[in-house]
Amino acid sequence: MMKLKVKNITHVSQFYLLRVSDDPELQPFLSGLFLSTYLISVLGNLLIILTVSSFSHLHTPMYFFLSILSLADIGFISTTVPNMIAELQIHSPVISYVGCLTQMSLFIIFACMDSMLLAVMAYDRFVAICHPLRYAIIMNPCRCGILVLMSFSASLFESLLHNLVALQLKCFKDVAIANFFCHPSQLLNLSCNNTFNNNILMYVTGVILGVFPLSGILISYFKIISSILRITSSSGRYKAFSTCGSHLAVVCLFYGTGLGEYFGSLLSHSSGNNVVASLMYTVVTPMLNPFIYSLRNQDISDSLKRLHFC
Repeated sequence: MMKLKVKNITHVSQFYLLRVSDDPELQPFLSGLFLSTYLISVLGNLLIILTVSSFSHLHTPMYFFLSILSLADIGFISTTVPNMIAELQIHSPVISYVGCLTQMSLFIIFACMDSMLLAVMAYDRFVAICHPLRYAIIMNPCRCGILVLMSFSASLFESLLHNLVALQLKCFKDVAIANFFCHPSQLLNLSCNNTFNNNILMYVTGVILGVFPLSGILISYFKIISSILRITSSSGRYKAFSTCGSHLAVVCLFYGTGLGEYFGSLLSHSSGNNVVASLMYTVVTPMLNPFIYSLRNQDISDSLKRLHFC
């Protein structure tokens, strides 16, 4: 049986990413497709930010958090897609060691920011529906700023934690990453030692990025639904729940694709499955979020129409 050659990190200056397609005839089409998707996502999220900042009636905690989420989505998709488009154009899937760690760090920061902000937005909806008379007091500008700062701090902490472990790696089993970007779990899987520490890190990541925010969302919506069910009129229940519709759709999209990509990268050994799951999570989700809020949120929809005619 042939032994796998172990490479010392001092000799590894670059990694090889998995190409989305090896077909030369398909690559120009994919480049155009991903470029269009990227531009739609960035412009859509910028339009949400512009709309929220342009109309005073949208200067509320709910839309403040939405604009921060849109900003995080721009960073999230910008971390992976431009590099993937460049790889398809120059036909070179090579990324430097420093570039790989940088991409991994930014990916973790923006992914965690999205997760934390969705939990913060669920808390905002809980306060608005369950404590409407105290909403302005509880969700004051200072508290909103603190919640965003806490979300960023948790994201930065998780990114630093990954970097701390990655920088301790002394050797790799291979330099080929089974994805189109430097996925944290797959980079750590290339390590030829400290697998126990790597597994512990992945579990901590799962708790910070998934379990903790998702638990907060579920608790908030459990209390929201309990409060809505106590409303006697059907129109009142519909009005209360309609304010959560867009957020619920984004939560389902983000965690549905995110958890699928997370567990898929841990359990699946198929590089094709990993790429498809990652594309859904990193490309499709940031692109669809502006459309979900534009179509399902009447305030945003009306403001976009007014912005168009101004």
